[in-house]
Amino acid sequence: MTAKQRLSDRKSKVTVRDIALRAKVSESTVSRILRNKGPIAEDTRDKVMEVVRTMGYVPNRIAGSLASLSSNLVGVIVPSLSNIVFTEVLQGINAGLETTGDMQAVISISEYDVAQEEHVIRNLLSWKPAAVLTTGFEHSDATRRMLELSDVRVVEMMEIDSDPIDIAVGMSHSSAGYETGRHLIAKGWRRFGYVGHNLDRDRRARLRYDGLRKALSEAGLEIAVQAVAGSASSVGAGKQMTAQLLTGGIPVDGIVYSNDDMAIGGVFHCQSAGLSTPEDIGIFGFNGLDIGNQMPKPLSTIRSNRFLIGKTAIEAMLNEPEGTKIDTGFEIFEGETA
Repeated sequence: MTAKQRLSDRKSKVTVRDIALRAKVSESTVSRILRNKGPIAEDTRDKVMEVVRTMGYVPNRIAGSLASLSSNLVGVIVPSLSNIVFTEVLQGINAGLETTGDMQAVISISEYDVAQEEHVIRNLLSWKPAAVLTTGFEHSDATRRMLELSDVRVVEMMEIDSDPIDIAVGMSHSSAGYETGRHLIAKGWRRFGYVGHNLDRDRRARLRYDGLRKALSEAGLEIAVQAVAGSASSVGAGKQMTAQLLTGGIPVDGIVYSNDDMAIGGVFHCQSAGLSTPEDIGIFGFNGLDIGNQMPKPLSTIRSNRFLIGKTAIEAMLNEPEGTKIDTGFEIFEGETA
């Protein structure tokens, strides 16, 4: 059975009539609510939209004779454009699309918010794209339902630590965190610090953190002290959290950071505090950003293959069967800070 046939098998189209019957309102009421036209009682609107989310309904914005045409659009949802990590993924996607000749990406931002992702995906699916590329496995129930019922290819990028809706392309973040711990233990670290950003909103950072703790636990060690910002990752947050950790009075051999942005902030704090890396304290990041490699002492980190993830996502969308997971791997970059 082909991937296209499998997608057709899993599809069960939900109609306006289905929504109306479930919500016990008229079809015209459902239509007005979906088009946001005319006065509607708030409790009725809430009831209908809850049914819409539960059933995974997606409106079709390509009307009439156009509805039979196949779209060449590829919907791409990334958490942020301010983070260069996702810029490199998009470059890979663009390189992959260039080989198709006629497919175009439509890019949206979720801001690490599953509710925003749900809103974006509902709108994207209404235009009947050829595929939807999302970032990671963390979705609302309604988003998962919409994607499972759609007849488009779905690629979940950046990680492979769970089973995909259709296809997954990325790396194991649990393994990356685990190998970070093993690598630093082998270098002689025994007293570990950790500096991170909001782990509740970044599943991949959480997986790396848990993998690190597993490696330490197997060696009879643990994270001695940590400082986690309640905000998104940034150089400034990394600098602030490093200062907070180092003034706490608990000595550490080095600090593992949730990503390179935070680690570079740690390097800046150490420079201002008169601390040498790695002589006084080791610093280890994640992502392998070029800015870290260009520092006077190149940042010790893990390099993720971000361009390859984007390019492979397009190739997999075109060629691979449902259920495929593609590991693009990672590599430890020794650098000079750990």
